[in-house]
Amino acid sequence: MSDTPHRPLRSHQGVLRRMSTRGREEEHRTATPLELFFDLCFVVAVAQAGRQLVHALAEGHPGHGVQGYAMIFFAVWWAWMNFTWFSSAYDTDDVLFRGMTLVQIAGVLVLAAGVPRAFDSGDWRVVWFGYLVMRLAMVGQWLRAALSTQGAERRTALRYAAGVALCQVGWLGLLLLPGGKPWLFLGMALCETAVPVWAERRRPTGWHPHHIAERYGLFTIIVLGETVSAATVAVQSAVDEHRALGTLLPIAAGGLLIIFAAYWIYFAVPIHLHLISNRQAFLWGYGHYLVFGSAAAIGAGIEVAIEEATGKAHVSAFAAASTVTVAAALFMFTVWLIHSRHQKRGPVQQLVLPVSAVLVLACTFAARWAVLAAGCVAAVTVAVGVTLTARSDTADRRAAEGGRPTASGA
Repeated sequence: MSDTPHRPLRSHQGVLRRMSTRGREEEHRTATPLELFFDLCFVVAVAQAGRQLVHALAEGHPGHGVQGYAMIFFAVWWAWMNFTWFSSAYDTDDVLFRGMTLVQIAGVLVLAAGVPRAFDSGDWRVVWFGYLVMRLAMVGQWLRAALSTQGAERRTALRYAAGVALCQVGWLGLLLLPGGKPWLFLGMALCETAVPVWAERRRPTGWHPHHIAERYGLFTIIVLGETVSAATVAVQSAVDEHRALGTLLPIAAGGLLIIFAAYWIYFAVPIHLHLISNRQAFLWGYGHYLVFGSAAAIGAGIEVAIEEATGKAHVSAFAAASTVTVAAALFMFTVWLIHSRHQKRGPVQQLVLPVSAVLVLACTFAARWAVLAAGCVAAVTVAVGVTLTARSDTADRRAAEGGRPTASGA
């Protein structure tokens, strides 16, 4: 935990200020407008990945679709992770920091433009170049942090700069090697995720638990918002072309219930209280690859279900339903595994989300009614969770009041 004091940011910081670490105990630490802008630009790449997943699933190519989506989404998510944790520790909000962050945003927009080629034909050149732009800015940020610090903290920053640069060179294999790209991608992904563990082995950075929790929560909201947007456009297009409102209403209603429940489930617990050490934070942060990925895939699944209902998709009703239920079940289970279970008490509360995930998967057999059924399960899950939490809080309050001395017994 960093002991370095940090002054609150002022509205104007000038061109350059010393990049000292921000303390984990800093009060009133919240996301900045620049960070929100950064997230909104990243969701462009998320939308591109989801759109390609829809096309692959609707054409009956789930293997190619899931593999491509997993690879593209990792690239997007990891670039977002790199900046998010760095800014939590070293955000100076001066002109140079803002300028380098805008360069990273430009890089992700280049990456987003290359998503269709990478997905369809395995041409990663544009994606790699976008990553190069982002990585040059990221390495520059870490070198700046190294110049502003000393001792173990400087070594941590230099390790980050070296690790990020070497990994970027490693990604050249996607361009130079004609075959085996999925295995190369997996190997490089493992190298990427090992960099923070190696860099912070001796001296952790001063990331802020509440700030990190807020940043992840805001990105969850943005991804769910993109899911709503994609599903809405799909419904509108289907109605305009087919006027099959009666067929689409159950899908739209079920999809909306799933998305609303996903929001409620994620924000039901104050997770920043759990983020104490690097070990806890890394497991939680890395696990969000599945949380964010499944949340975005829910919208893609809803689009596939709509296309199947209107006769545009070349898949069965069961297969179309599974694109929604599998994504929703994965979201529920992963949120419970890395997020919610740390605040649940007793076996009943602990079992609510895992059991609900299984029930959502079972809804797949409802075929055309699967999305609505899964939405109802998700809504009941929220209702049960709220009821159990209210009962637990009431019991705790009564126990506290019972143990409190009264005026007559004082």
